[in-house]
Amino acid sequence: MTNYLDFEKPLAEIEGKAEELRALAQQNEEMDVKDEAEALDRKAAELLEELYKDLTPWRKCQVARHPERPHCRDYLNELFTDYTPLAGDRNFADDLAVMGGLARFKDQPVVVIGQEKGHDTKSRISHNFGMARPEGYRKAVRLMEMADKFGLPVVTLVDTAGAYPGKGAEERGQSEAIARSTEMCLQIGVPLISVIIGEGGSGGAVAFATANRVAMLEHSVYSVISPEGCASILWKDSTKMREAAEALRVTAQDLEQLGVADRVIAEPMGGAHRDREATMQSVASAIETMLGELEGKSKEVLVADRRKKFLDIGSKGLAA
Repeated sequence: MTNYLDFEKPLAEIEGKAEELRALAQQNEEMDVKDEAEALDRKAAELLEELYKDLTPWRKCQVARHPERPHCRDYLNELFTDYTPLAGDRNFADDLAVMGGLARFKDQPVVVIGQEKGHDTKSRISHNFGMARPEGYRKAVRLMEMADKFGLPVVTLVDTAGAYPGKGAEERGQSEAIARSTEMCLQIGVPLISVIIGEGGSGGAVAFATANRVAMLEHSVYSVISPEGCASILWKDSTKMREAAEALRVTAQDLEQLGVADRVIAEPMGGAHRDREATMQSVASAIETMLGELEGKSKEVLVADRRKKFLDIGSKGLAA
């Protein structure tokens, strides 16, 4: 791993020393550093477990935004076969922040839709950092309509800081597009499941995650506003994002308690970016389970189930 978060700096030092020892040993074959390197590895593993044992909400936000965290494209490549991307909203343009199309999940035909942040500077700019414009939400509406017409389950992968707030997006009806996408989520008569794989930000996430089943990765976050934005509004001070993260209850564990999320998907120690293969297997298992729970249900039952789920949000946590 090349990117360390602020609170991982002590870990970076230990892992860095272990790598330096191994590099020196490669240059000088007479050096025997195996024991020292293994001791450092054990120390790093212990520290990693300690750091991640009880993450604060703000630290979870940092992990959810980690640049090496698997993104939508990674899940499409690993979990789905015969993926055929579909482009454009048939109205204005194709929004690269939103990926979607036909695919197979464990040989079952599905429609998959997700937000892609990009993995380097060029791709992040191309995908607008996962912040969709109106045409992205209208693309999602088109794909959900197609899924409903052909009876295909819909899987959405949510990872966005929020909808793009630019002037052009507002001129083209950003709020209306988000509302239409949310409305379509509530109307389609096929199973709709959503997985929050990183950030679930504001209406930009709700427009994809108004689903029969919502799962969240262990260190993902989901909220109406970013902690920084909340702090700027409430305290006029964005540096109070830690307090805001606590107050917003953004974590998967809090949201499961409130009934917003139906299940929390465990991540490898240190976050999804430290063991992508294990993360992919866990997400695949969760998707398979959720699709199985909805299999065979009628259109009327699926729509009523989805409506009831969102009307009941919060009552579980309040009752507790």
